[in-house]
Amino acid sequence: MTLRHDADPPSPTANPAGTPAGYGRHKRLVFASVSVALFMVAVDQTIVATALPSIQADLHTRINWAGWTITAYSLAQVLAMPVAGRLSDQFGRKTIFLCAAAVFTIASLCCGLSNSIYMLIALRGVQALGGGAFMPSASGIVADQFGPDRDRALAMFTSILPIGGIVGPVLGGLFVTYWSWRGIFLINVPIGVALIILCAVVIPRSIRRTRAPVDVVGVALLGSMLLAVMFGFAFLGAGSSSAGSWSFLVPEGIGIAAGVLFVRHIRRHADPFIPAQLLYGRGFGVMNLINFVYGGAVLGLAAVVPLYAELRYGLRPLAAGTLLTSRAVGMIAVAGIASMALRRTGSRRPMIIGFSVIALGLVLLWLPPHLVGPYGWLAVAAGLTGLGMGMAVPATNNATLQLAPDQVAAITGLRGMFRQSGSILTISATTALLATAHDPAVAQSRVFLVFAVLMVALIPLILVVPDHHGQW
Repeated sequence: MTLRHDADPPSPTANPAGTPAGYGRHKRLVFASVSVALFMVAVDQTIVATALPSIQADLHTRINWAGWTITAYSLAQVLAMPVAGRLSDQFGRKTIFLCAAAVFTIASLCCGLSNSIYMLIALRGVQALGGGAFMPSASGIVADQFGPDRDRALAMFTSILPIGGIVGPVLGGLFVTYWSWRGIFLINVPIGVALIILCAVVIPRSIRRTRAPVDVVGVALLGSMLLAVMFGFAFLGAGSSSAGSWSFLVPEGIGIAAGVLFVRHIRRHADPFIPAQLLYGRGFGVMNLINFVYGGAVLGLAAVVPLYAELRYGLRPLAAGTLLTSRAVGMIAVAGIASMALRRTGSRRPMIIGFSVIALGLVLLWLPPHLVGPYGWLAVAAGLTGLGMGMAVPATNNATLQLAPDQVAAITGLRGMFRQSGSILTISATTALLATAHDPAVAQSRVFLVFAVLMVALIPLILVVPDHHGQW
C-alpha cells in the first residue's frame, strides 16, 4: 500500500510507517478537537426526539413525517460511514474531516432555517452525511497522532458518545422550552465554524494511502443496497406497510440484488471500494456479524426502553427517559478503565464478560420487578447493560483494527455501518411488532429476551476472533 502526501512526494522526514513529521506534536489538542465533532454527532442523534411535537406544530405536519427527521439521519449515517472510511484513505483524513465539518455545519444552518418538513428531512440527510464521516476520519487522525498509544486513544472514544446521548435530550428540552426547535440546529453553526478553524490549524497535513481512483461502481452498489434495505424496514417500522406488502418486498428485493452484485464486484475489481478481506476475511467476518447484532441489542433496543417503561409499567415520560441516563452512566464509569486495561486483558476476555453482563441486563428488562419498584428495577437493568457496554465496547472497537492497522478509517466506517444497520433494523422490526401485537408491552419484553439469547450466542464466535495483547 503506497503512502504519499496530498499533492507532494513522500517527505524524507517521514517515519517508516509513513506518518509525516509533525504528527503527535499536539496530539492532546487534536484528540480534544475531533472529540468535539463526535460529541456534536452524538448529541444530534438524540436531541431532535425532544423537539418532534414542536416541529410537527410549527411546520404543520403529521408526527410520522416529523419522525422521519430521525430516520433520515440514521439512514444517511449508515451510508456515510463506510464511504468516508475509504475516502479518508483516498484523499487524506484531514481533508475528509474538514469537508465533513463544513457539510455538517452548513446543513445544520439550513435545517434551522427550513420552512417545510420535506426540506427539513432532506437536509437532515445531508447533515448526517457530514456527521457520519466524522468517526472514520477522526479515528484515522487519532491513530496517526498517538502512534504506539493509538489502541488506548481510540478506545477512549467509547466514552464520548454516551455523554452526547445524555446531553442531547436535555439540550433539546431547553431549546424547545426557552427558544425554538430551530435552536437545536443553529447551535451547531458557531461550534462548527470554530471547529473547522481549530482543526485546520492543529491537525497536520493529510496523508493519502492509495493512488487508485474512487471505485464509483462499488460505492453505487453499496449505497443502493443499504438505502433499499433500510428504507424497506423504515416503512415497516412506521406502520405504513407489512412484511408481505409491495412497499416492503420491492425495496428488500432491490437491496438483495444490489448486495449480490456488490460482492461479485469487490471480488473482481483490482482495487475495490471495500476490500473483500474487510468484509469476510479472517477475523473481520465474525466481528462484522458481532457488530451487527450488538448494534441491534444495545443501540436499537435502547431507543425503545423508555417506550417499554411507559407501556408496561406506566412510568411518566421524564422518568422513562432517565433510564437511558442510568445506562450511559454505567458505561462511562467502566469504559475508561477498560480502555487502559486492554493491553493486559486482550480483546476476548472483556468482550465475553461485557456481552454476558449486557445479556443479564436484557433478561432483567424481560422479568417483572422483584423487591423494588418498576423504576428501580428498570434502572438497575439499564445500568447493567451500560456496565457491560463500557467493558466490551473498547475491546470490540479494537478487535479488528490490529489486524490491519493501516486501514483504521475504513475499518471504523464499516464497524459503524454494521452497528447502525443492526440498530435501524431492530427498531423497525420492534415497532412493527408492537403495532400488530395484542399486548405490545409483553411482546416488547420478549424482544429483550431474544436479544439476551443472541448476545450469549455471540460468545463462542468471540473465540474465533484473533486475540491481541499489547500495542498494535
